[in-house]
Amino acid sequence: MNAEIITIGDEILIGQIVDTNSAFIGKELNKIGVSVYQITSVQDDKEHILKAIAEAEQNVDIVILTGGLGPTKDDITKHTIAEYFDDHLIQNEAVLKHIEFLFAKYISIPISDINRQQALVPSKATVLTNRFGTAPGMLLEKNNKTFISLPGVPYEMKALITYEVLPRLQKKYNCPYIIHKTLLTYGLGESAIASRIEKFEDNLPTEVKLAYLPNLGKVRLRLSGKSFDKKKIEADIERLSNELISYVDDIFVGYEGEHSIEALIGELLVKSNARLAVAESCTGGNISRMISSVAGASSYFAGSVVSYSEKVKINSLDVSKELIDTYSVVSSEVAESMALGIQKNYNVEYAIGVTGNAGPTKDKTDASVGQVYIAIATPEGVFVKDFNFGQPREKVIQRASVKALELLKISILKKS
Repeated sequence: MNAEIITIGDEILIGQIVDTNSAFIGKELNKIGVSVYQITSVQDDKEHILKAIAEAEQNVDIVILTGGLGPTKDDITKHTIAEYFDDHLIQNEAVLKHIEFLFAKYISIPISDINRQQALVPSKATVLTNRFGTAPGMLLEKNNKTFISLPGVPYEMKALITYEVLPRLQKKYNCPYIIHKTLLTYGLGESAIASRIEKFEDNLPTEVKLAYLPNLGKVRLRLSGKSFDKKKIEADIERLSNELISYVDDIFVGYEGEHSIEALIGELLVKSNARLAVAESCTGGNISRMISSVAGASSYFAGSVVSYSEKVKINSLDVSKELIDTYSVVSSEVAESMALGIQKNYNVEYAIGVTGNAGPTKDKTDASVGQVYIAIATPEGVFVKDFNFGQPREKVIQRASVKALELLKISILKKS
């Protein structure tokens, strides 16, 4: 069973907003065995919308549209859908009462005729109740295909998908089970991993696929299987994931949805009854953000210092001015001093010190753009690694952050 998602709105095409709706819809459809064949974004233009719907009808069983259902004149989706189905709009009394209820209870301004017009729906449509907004969802059928139109407001769309759309699709269609399991790896690139697991990949059964999902400093390996026999495909994915781990055991940190490297570090610190502090320069607090994103991080994360300036390095981390003058702020010596300074000041077992040049210019240092020094202080001592993560700036920050956590993880594991 295949679906196409059509997002409507000039704001998506000009980059004013990011289309997160399609990602959510695709993930939820996948859970009930519906594969997304294509995602299309179109302008607020009648002919463009009509063309997109017609093309989708030729390719898939289910067409889901989001956007263009507001009260203003530029929201034309409802009228366009009525034209596509050779239909007309009628007032739905249940929708009108819901709109009047929302205005009476939550909205301070009086209801207008424009708002009341949102109760107009195609006469052939099944209305999908939008419990959080005034624009109803709509479901229509044609040539045994299902067409669903939803508002573009994310929280309204999500509720409609969860409470209205998915139950109806599951009732109408007999869909296969689609099972995913994603392994998280850190410290090795996509091509190196591909070479290592080539034999495993060549021997995969036809109903299971392997996808590489690389990001800065990490690679996710996703196993996906599709079958009408749920127990068999679940057992196959479990067996194959365990086999895949044997090829990447040294870089495997857990499964997506269960573990991230920052969550794993948290578990290791709790197990070791140890605490962590971070001194960041070029990463600007990104490492601290990653660590503190884990629920319960306050039990092992003491805090951090974002020491962008020399003055903060000197005053808050006890880095000597002579050290900076001799080696510059971007150096292994300063990274080491940052880690040791925050380890001592915060009285923790483990500390990270990061300094570098994220770019785009060299600033006051001679270090090349992308040069980063990462220091890890442990109960046994401190060590420093240097890297050049290239460009652009965002890549340097993200890769340096992930690498710092990777080095910390290795250090904690050596101790435990």
